Amino acid sequence: MRGFGDRRRRQLVIALAIFVLAALSPLFVQNAYLRNVIVLTLMYAALAQAWNILGGYCGQISLGHALYFGVGAYATSKAYVGFGLLPWFGMLGGGLLAAALAVLVGYGCFRLKGHYFSIATIVIAEMGLLIAHNWEWLGAASGIQWPFGADSWATLQFARDKTPYIHFALGLLALTWFICWLIEDSRWGYWWRAVKDNADAAESLGVTVLSSKLAAAAISAFLTAVGGGFYAAFVSYVDPDSVLHFRFSLLIVLPVVLGGIGTLWGPMLGAAILIPLTEFSRSYMGGSGSGLDLMIYGALVMAVALLKPEGLVRLLPAWPWRRKAVAP
Repeated sequence: MRGFGDRRRRQLVIALAIFVLAALSPLFVQNAYLRNVIVLTLMYAALAQAWNILGGYCGQISLGHALYFGVGAYATSKAYVGFGLLPWFGMLGGGLLAAALAVLVGYGCFRLKGHYFSIATIVIAEMGLLIAHNWEWLGAASGIQWPFGADSWATLQFARDKTPYIHFALGLLALTWFICWLIEDSRWGYWWRAVKDNADAAESLGVTVLSSKLAAAAISAFLTAVGGGFYAAFVSYVDPDSVLHFRFSLLIVLPVVLGGIGTLWGPMLGAAILIPLTEFSRSYMGGSGSGLDLMIYGALVMAVALLKPEGLVRLLPAWPWRRKAVAP
């Protein structure tokens, strides 16, 4: 038990050191473009960590998390632009709305298993994209443009200095990581891993399988929607393709796949590699029209899938970093 407690404390110390270094990054990175990359990396790390709750620990591979991301983005934008509410209230409302939607979707889709569930989540997310494209109340295809105002934490508007966005995204990452840290060795964590390994066996041992899945979906969707609300404030504009497109689902899932599904550190490690690579390849090679950036991106995913199917986190020393991951 003592070794178990020591491992948990070491994980907290390592995480704190990582978060402190990230918080200090604006002191060493002055370039505006690189700061934007840091913001996106931290944001997608948080989103990947949130997805890991449902897809990693509970084993329900959702490929439609762009729906919850978009719900958060639109709820925050509509609350701020349409009703004059601060974005903070929009993010909270969007998170609750996404959680309720996840429970509704899950209640119907969790009866499907394996690839059928994943396909169903894609279909539902695409339905959300089509609705947003045609719903005039949400701006339809034109979207919602945020008004520019003075820099303020109240409105999450920072035109001159992007440092506050780094700190907000870092705070969201720290929150999602800490929730996952609490979950790992909690009763819920053991229930979810039991459901992931064998739902029928878990139910025979007294685990309420459907309720466990719905709880994981609600928590994951809430955190994803908060990330979507932050993204809306960061870019000051939302439209269907900018927050509900399938590529957002992929960018949420792939860092977990690269880093390690069902692990504590995998989502952060995957995002730290994948998002900068994606942004740099798009900036320096995407404009040529050759598609070289996409080839490099795809080659990385294929290489990791073939050589390290359990994720890059398996390359790290096992002692302070991770518990044994459960295969997806």
